[in-house]
Amino acid sequence: MKASMQAADLAIAPAHRATQASTKTSDFLALTKPRLNLLVLMTTLGGLYLAAPQGVSVLLLAHTLVGTALVAGGAAALNQVWERETDALMRRTSRRPLPAGRLGLNEGAWFGIALSAVGLLDLALKVNLVAAALAAATLTSYVLVYTPLKTRTSLATLVGAIPGALPPMIGWAAATGTITLPAVVLFGIVFFWQMPHFLAIAWLYRDDYARAGIPLLPVLEPDGRRTGQQALLYAAALWPVSVMPVLVGLGGPTYATIATVLGLAFIAFTFTFARERSVATARRLFLFSIGYLPLLWIALVLDRIF
Repeated sequence: MKASMQAADLAIAPAHRATQASTKTSDFLALTKPRLNLLVLMTTLGGLYLAAPQGVSVLLLAHTLVGTALVAGGAAALNQVWERETDALMRRTSRRPLPAGRLGLNEGAWFGIALSAVGLLDLALKVNLVAAALAAATLTSYVLVYTPLKTRTSLATLVGAIPGALPPMIGWAAATGTITLPAVVLFGIVFFWQMPHFLAIAWLYRDDYARAGIPLLPVLEPDGRRTGQQALLYAAALWPVSVMPVLVGLGGPTYATIATVLGLAFIAFTFTFARERSVATARRLFLFSIGYLPLLWIALVLDRIF
């Protein structure tokens, strides 16, 4: 009987170690915020093909996407290292690997540093220095400026929109080696899009943010009046900016029509939220904002290529 039990334990041990390794891998992957950074890659790819509608080499494409993904993943990991204590106070983030204790502080920090360093090196050596410099600016502004500001001022949301809007410029620089006016227009589109998107999230999770002591606008002003006004203001500003690609040679009448329809719909969703300021209107605004940018980007890229 004893021999049988020992044999069973020996059989279970490798399976247990395999499960632990799988869980550890999943936790490291979670540190990179893969769903969020899928959007980073989408806007980077859009910037690249808008700059070079004739296409680029497979190697350049691969190094641009891999390098950008590594830097974005490293930035996300370092952000979670910094925010581990506030994440532990919020329901939606308390089960992340660091606040839940499944990964240690040093593991998260070195993982983020390693990913960022490899990504920047890849972009510098295999793409170009301009793309690498933009990626470095994204990393430093997100980790060293935006992240610490989150617990100090509601203006952190505005600051955080800057690194969030840099990926299309990385793609543009990867294809051309320069930054020109069309790249700045792409930056503007993503910048203004982020504000209503972030404000809807802030409203939906305002109790969580208040519990963690993060002074976002819906926390500082619980009735949400200024939150709704600012969301509407940025959505209104987004519409003319979204049409500017036509003026800089990136789009034509078809794109302008699609951008206008999407822009007016965005304004309508934010107006409804500004007027009612409920969970339902905030969620509808959030869900529309998720679909808005991919639809606009696809319309712009297809109009540019064809």
